[in-house]
Amino acid sequence: MNASIITIGDEILIGQIIDTNSSYIAKALDKIGVSINEMLSISDEKQHILNTLKQLQNKVDLVIITGGLGPTKDDITKKTFCKYFEDELVENDSVLLHVKEIIEGFYKRPITQINRDQALVPSKATVLFNKVGTAPGMWIKKENTVYVSLPGVPYEMKYLVDEVIVPKLISEYNRASIVHKTIMTYGRGESLIAEQIEDWEDNLPEHIKLAYLPSPGKVRLRLSSKGFDEKVLNEEIDFQVQKLHEIIGEIIIGTENDQPIENVVSDLLRKENRTLAVAESCTGGRIAQLLTAIPGASVFFKGGVVCYATESKINVLGVSEDLISMHSVVSKQVAESMATQAKKIFKSDYAIATTGNAGPEKGDSDVEVGTVFIAFATPNGVFSEEFNFGQPREKVTGRAVNKGFEILYKEILKKE
Repeated sequence: MNASIITIGDEILIGQIIDTNSSYIAKALDKIGVSINEMLSISDEKQHILNTLKQLQNKVDLVIITGGLGPTKDDITKKTFCKYFEDELVENDSVLLHVKEIIEGFYKRPITQINRDQALVPSKATVLFNKVGTAPGMWIKKENTVYVSLPGVPYEMKYLVDEVIVPKLISEYNRASIVHKTIMTYGRGESLIAEQIEDWEDNLPEHIKLAYLPSPGKVRLRLSSKGFDEKVLNEEIDFQVQKLHEIIGEIIIGTENDQPIENVVSDLLRKENRTLAVAESCTGGRIAQLLTAIPGASVFFKGGVVCYATESKINVLGVSEDLISMHSVVSKQVAESMATQAKKIFKSDYAIATTGNAGPEKGDSDVEVGTVFIAFATPNGVFSEEFNFGQPREKVTGRAVNKGFEILYKEILKKE
């Protein structure tokens, strides 16, 4: 089974909002074996919508559309559906009752005609009841293609996808299994990895595909396969992953299906009953932000300091002014002092410190733009490593954060 996903809204096309709906729908469909052929964002224009529906007719099994179901005049999806399916709008009693309960019961005001119009649906459509909003979803089949229209409001769309669409597809359609496994690697570039695993990649079975997904400081390797025996597919992919570990196991942290590296580090800290603090300059609190987004982080994360300016390193963290004058604010010595002070202040087992020139200007140091020192205070002492992550600025900070987690992970595994 294959599908196309369409988002309707000029606000997406002009960059006013980011389309997160398509990503959510794609992941949900992929999990149940529906292949995504394409994602489209189109304008709130009747003829454009009609042309798109026609172009996809009989080319895919399923078209899921989000947006344009609101109560205002610029929301034209229902009327456009009627035009395409040669249908008319009728009032649905169940939807109308639900709308009244929300407007009169929750908002405590009389229902208006605009609110009442939310209960209008094409007569040929199967109504997808939306318990968390006023706009119902619609399901219409024309020849070999099913068209599904969903509200653009993310939480309403998610409810209908999870509670209505996915169960309906599972019960009514035979689907192949799609299996993905994504291997997380840190500390080595995409081209070097490709050279190291070239023979392995060339000998992959034809039905197993490899994709490289690089980002600052890490490369994800995604293995994908499709078929009707999910158990066999998983066994085949696991076998290939085992062979991959034999080649580049030293840079593999885990699988994306498990969790990202900050979660891997947090789990290891919990397991070892260890705690962590951070002192961040060039990374601006991003390490702490990732850690505190993890539920229960207070068990292992003691706290952090964003000492961005030189004076904050001196006055808040307690780094020696003479040390900075002697070695520069971006240096091995200052990074190690920052880590040591953070470990001392927060009484943690480990501490990470970052200081560098993220660019585009040099700031308080004359070292080359892109230079970053990352220091680690551990139960056995303190050490640091120097890197040059190049440019742009976002690349520098992103790679510094990932490198900090990568080195800390390996250090904790040593178990002194």
